[in-house]
Amino acid sequence: MRGAKIIGTGKALPPRVVTNADLTKLMDTTEEWIVQRTGIRERRFVDPGTGAAALGTEAARAAIAAAKMEPRDIDFIVFATVSPDYFFPGCGVYVQEWLGLPTIGALDVRTQCTGFLYGLSVAEAYVKGGFFDHVLVIGAEVHSTGLDLSTAGRDVSVIFGDGAGAAVVGPAEPGDGILSSHMHAEGKYAKDLMLEAPASIEHPRLSHEMLDAGRQYPKMNGRYVFTHAVRRFPEVIREALAANGFSLEDLSIVIPHQANLRITQAVAGALGVPVEKVFSNIEKVGNTTAASIPIALDECIEQGKIRKGDLVCLAAFGSGFTWASTLIRW
Repeated sequence: MRGAKIIGTGKALPPRVVTNADLTKLMDTTEEWIVQRTGIRERRFVDPGTGAAALGTEAARAAIAAAKMEPRDIDFIVFATVSPDYFFPGCGVYVQEWLGLPTIGALDVRTQCTGFLYGLSVAEAYVKGGFFDHVLVIGAEVHSTGLDLSTAGRDVSVIFGDGAGAAVVGPAEPGDGILSSHMHAEGKYAKDLMLEAPASIEHPRLSHEMLDAGRQYPKMNGRYVFTHAVRRFPEVIREALAANGFSLEDLSIVIPHQANLRITQAVAGALGVPVEKVFSNIEKVGNTTAASIPIALDECIEQGKIRKGDLVCLAAFGSGFTWASTLIRW
């Protein structure tokens, strides 16, 4: 069986920067409060009329260009998001249309913060199995239009930002590129990080009563999420290393989902690796859910933090609860 590797990455960040100082005008909070709890100083918000599909398409064009390819070379699209433009159809079909592609398949993935890694595993399987030569994987989010930017929603709303990242996955020699992917879920904690409405389980899916109760805004049990993330991140990273016969000393860099700087720091401590080996960009972009890993990966490449031959581990934890890792020989 042939291998699969990432041959190009790209990102798209809205030009509008929203600082903590901007948020203090909307809710009862302070710069110190936000930074102390999250490590975030600013995030990006889209302008009206821009959705996840548009951001994803922009990131996709950058990734395709970085791979020195043309859009017509893409055989399949995987789009990960928790904030699609519409309830249906999914965002992948819009990317297919806007890139001017023929009738190739477009698959949407809904595993929230782990969405990009779940999507990357799909691309890995398709390429390794010989079904497709080049798969485009996108993670894109527009959170800003669905946040309660008042004091009542402060605990959640200060965390999230908008953005997109993408990667082109193509063939590699066996043992090169993506070595393995590892995915897990634990649905008994689903309600500890969720968005309740609109929902098909409700009749109707959305009502004035739901809106008045604020059920259209994300809810999070922060303490539970933190506790489980700090346990699951190291577990799934060690799982990927063990599956391929490596140790923590072999790792060149870990690129985690940018959930919270305190989580990232705790994971580095739990692994016993220098904090410099665990990449973080949350200070500037916030938590962009499915987009956070591909954005961070593209930044690492731009900054020269990843070189040929490096052992790179991508890891994520989030709503579901779900968690995942991907180990890559760059």
